[in-house]
Amino acid sequence: MQIYGALLLLPAALLLATFAYLPTVATLVNSLFLPGFRGEPAEFVGLENYRLLIEDRTFWRVARNNLIYALGTIPTSIALALGMALFVNARLPGRGFVRMAYFTPTILPMIAAANIWMFFYAPQIGLFNKILGAFGMSGVNWLGDPGVALGSVIVMTVWKEAGFFMIFYLAALQSIPPELKEASDLEGSSRWSFFWRVTFPLLMPTTLFVLINALINAVRVVDHLFILTKGGPNNATNLLLYYVYENAFSFFDRTYAATITVVILLVLAVVATVKFTILDRRTHYQ
Repeated sequence: MQIYGALLLLPAALLLATFAYLPTVATLVNSLFLPGFRGEPAEFVGLENYRLLIEDRTFWRVARNNLIYALGTIPTSIALALGMALFVNARLPGRGFVRMAYFTPTILPMIAAANIWMFFYAPQIGLFNKILGAFGMSGVNWLGDPGVALGSVIVMTVWKEAGFFMIFYLAALQSIPPELKEASDLEGSSRWSFFWRVTFPLLMPTTLFVLINALINAVRVVDHLFILTKGGPNNATNLLLYYVYENAFSFFDRTYAATITVVILLVLAVVATVKFTILDRRTHYQ
């Protein structure tokens, strides 16, 4: 019986090992070498790449950008998704159309969404500068000004992600027993009190799930940076995974890119550990 169970698990285990564990081990090994040039073999340097990473000012700026990006996108996307889910869960005319409108940005490929927003942000013909000009205000170089470029990317990301997270909240809201609302009405509780004391606590497992996904999304940003800014101007919008891409495929320093990847994986591992040891138990009220 145990052999039968192991055989059932074997295909999934092979896929997991091939596409998750082996690449992780290979990345860790590559981070301990310097690349060989002109056909020479790679040189083992131990933790030298990690020392260089600590001294790399560009890396720390990119890490700071990613932190700001995460703080800008994660809570905003979650709050907006929850608000949209509460709105479309109520009885309102054209509810199906509103749900579709909220979810539409999610089904767009990121490259297509980035191209749409690139026209919104265009300095001369962009929609936003046209609106500012209609009110007599001067235009903004949304993607070329280091002071506003990262914020512009954050706005686009929130627009793209909020509808996706809304679906999970909407499903969770529809799973809440209606008897709880009826009991609350009998007690004379206000809508605000019912939301904070009943609805929001029951949504905590969904919130935690969405939070983890939003964190992963905040770290794995590459595609729309490639279209919008390519990490510029002057690394103002450069984020960690795009920095990995630059080192691996633009600078051809794949061992340094592996070093950055290992650091990213360690940070995500710490977050996952906190999630499964502390937050998960409190979230499910165990």
